[in-house]
Amino acid sequence: MTDPKTDLLFSRRSIRRFKPDPVSEPVIRRILEAAHAAPSAHNTRPWRFIVLRDPAVRRMLAERMAEAYARDAEADGQTPEAIRARNARSVDRISGAPLGILALMDESGLPEGAGRRMEGERLLLVQSVAAAVQNLLLGLHAEGLGGCWICAPAFCPQTVREALGLPERWIAQALIVAGHPAEEPGKPDGRMLDEVVLWR
Repeated sequence: MTDPKTDLLFSRRSIRRFKPDPVSEPVIRRILEAAHAAPSAHNTRPWRFIVLRDPAVRRMLAERMAEAYARDAEADGQTPEAIRARNARSVDRISGAPLGILALMDESGLPEGAGRRMEGERLLLVQSVAAAVQNLLLGLHAEGLGGCWICAPAFCPQTVREALGLPERWIAQALIVAGHPAEEPGKPDGRMLDEVVLWR
């Protein structure tokens, strides 16, 4: 039996294949409003979003991030074949989606004089952006759209900043590719609830 109060949460899936249909600006704005309604530490709302509708911009960003990944992967000893295959999938996924929304953290929200607490304060900003991304994904689902959270920008924030000409203190956290779903994935395998919960 389903419960309409929680159906949205339990029916959301990561979507990696999309129809070519564009997403209208009013819909994008509603999704961003959902993201902007997320809770944030100290009510800082440190999230910033870049809406990537231009396929050429998405491809350029994907290729720049792929170059950064290749450098890191080579240093880690991965084979050129594995690097090329991974990057080809990533570039296709990002450039092939009708919409990309880049989520960033504005570090200028860090409190002055935090001293030894600065690491914790920075973590709170990261967590706040993550909460906004979750709201964004639920907003997509509520609109009948699909999305997938891509972590690649978090590994090369300087590359992202330079590629898009962003302010120095905007730190890339995630890229959400989105659009009208072209697949219906089932419930993913994973740990049972009792494997991840302790009761005291």
